[in-house]
Amino acid sequence: MTRPAITSTTRIARRASGTSSAARMVPEETPVAFSYAGTTHAVMMASPADFEDFALGFSLTEGIIASPDEIEAIEVEDLGAGIDIQIRLKDKANTRFEARRRRLAGPVGCGLCGIESIEEAMRSVDDVRQSPLTLSPADIVQSVKLLSKQQPLHAETGAVHAAGFYVPGKGVVAAREDVGRHNALDKLAGALARAGVDGATGAVVVTSRVSVEMVQKTAAIGASFIIAVSAPTALAIRTADESGMTLVALVRGEDFDIFTGPDRVTSGADRHVA
Repeated sequence: MTRPAITSTTRIARRASGTSSAARMVPEETPVAFSYAGTTHAVMMASPADFEDFALGFSLTEGIIASPDEIEAIEVEDLGAGIDIQIRLKDKANTRFEARRRRLAGPVGCGLCGIESIEEAMRSVDDVRQSPLTLSPADIVQSVKLLSKQQPLHAETGAVHAAGFYVPGKGVVAAREDVGRHNALDKLAGALARAGVDGATGAVVVTSRVSVEMVQKTAAIGASFIIAVSAPTALAIRTADESGMTLVALVRGEDFDIFTGPDRVTSGADRHVA
């Protein structure tokens, strides 16, 4: 099932040379509901694409499932006003999910991407300090350059985020775009899981700022690196440090800042997985 991810609209373009009517490509966004056992768990505003990746990645990064084989089926239904993704969990995973819902029943929602309580928002992050991956400065710079070449929606609209997975010696092996930065990362997580890619073998690269949820989701993928073009929040830095993750941000040309885990960034051009 597909919907257009971009559409053409008219605008009045004011420039130094004058004012004119012109067309502009803009991204679509639509409500996407994740329903488990027939009950809606979360609704996201997202780009209408890569729905199966989105459902699998969201289920993984939010801790609803531990592995893709805990999902029995994913069915995508276009309701006109939005998309409903029905996710059927296998017995053990469904029992665990129902227990989670009962535990969280009743709290006031905090509005954090479908999370239902402050406790869930501040959940413990996966530990990735055992990952052997190291990257050179050249790797870090190259990862951002390569991701920029895998953003067709952004090239047309200038209004969507991207998340990619960089593997030394292979480049960006997967990338996903979305109007929401968390959504792009969830879709990437799903794409990696469907392809059987080990998250410890590469770095997550994002075009957005790094908030705590981006660190949590990167750790859930199993990646020990997150590389971003924008700045991190203080909580994201503390959480990355807690998980043993290397957080590199503000990548601008050859320049970047390392906020946590500097030992994984080699001093020279060599790159390797120990």
